[in-house]
Amino acid sequence: MRIRKEIVPFVVVALLGWFVFFGILKSVGLPIEMAFGIAVVLFAISTAYLLWFFRDPQRVPPEDATAILAAADGTIAAIKTFEPEAFSKISMLAGLNPEELGRLRKEKVLRVSIFLSLFDVHVNRVPIHGESRFLGYFPGKHLFTFEEKSSDVNQHNSILIRNEKTLCLVNQIVGPVCRRVVYWLDPENPTQVRAGDDFGMMKFGSRLDMYFPKKDIDLLVSEGDKVRAGRSIIGRYC
Repeated sequence: MRIRKEIVPFVVVALLGWFVFFGILKSVGLPIEMAFGIAVVLFAISTAYLLWFFRDPQRVPPEDATAILAAADGTIAAIKTFEPEAFSKISMLAGLNPEELGRLRKEKVLRVSIFLSLFDVHVNRVPIHGESRFLGYFPGKHLFTFEEKSSDVNQHNSILIRNEKTLCLVNQIVGPVCRRVVYWLDPENPTQVRAGDDFGMMKFGSRLDMYFPKKDIDLLVSEGDKVRAGRSIIGRYC
């Protein structure tokens, strides 16, 4: 099991917290042995959770050229269709330049939202093969990501992936706990990707939205379904 290097600063913080907590326990009169034991147990628990959270399990995508994959682990929180005008308003509210979105601003758009709990794998994976282009980081609000409105107004990264069959806008959205999203590919230049490749990470409970031209995808999931990034097939090309 791989562990992402992003864990390092969090372990350092946990270690500093251990020293502080140990000092507090000593200052209130606990015997050194007991204070040390309690602090060590708490540090071990927090470190074990961080190792679990920053895990990056190997995923083998299905051998299916027609498959569109989940980009995140979690639960399908919402599936929604937008008319072109409604999607244009949403994209502008989210800070996106409509001219960059191609067909998404001219046709009905399908949005598939995945909610990630604090116990899901938070590494994100490419849903379709093609060219991945980073559209930018957009500051915003920090509503809880189980709220529908968080898709439109929360802090997020936007990535556009396109191929000869369709295109997919991916928004990595963060809430009040998670304040950082990461895109690991070249943010300055388009990158060729394969379905199932790692492309980024959201730190702690989050939401990931995928937008497709509605007529391009035969959707195979429903709200409430559990999915795994790079493994679960959420739809097929029409």
